[in-house]
Amino acid sequence: MVLQCPSCGYEKLPKAPVTTLPKIIEHSPQEQIAVIGKKESELRTLPKVKVECPKCGNMEAYWWLAQTRGSDESTTQFFRCTKCSYTWREYS
Repeated sequence: MVLQCPSCGYEKLPKAPVTTLPKIIEHSPQEQIAVIGKKESELRTLPKVKVECPKCGNMEAYWWLAQTRGSDESTTQFFRCTKCSYTWREYS
């Protein structure tokens, strides 16, 4: 058995016999991004902010933050209009 880094491909023989195999869990991009669905948005528990909706011009929207890129990157701010439910994002 050889231990291998999935990022750079570095390989090394283990010092002691390996008795268990590692379990690799892979997630699809859809599972890694948290998006507030229509059902959840109807709960009306998200905070609101005064910002203009680019679709209908309404001046109030719900907002939330999500880490959509690498952990060393800044978060993405999402908005959902309180009137027409249009959702858009701003990268910070």
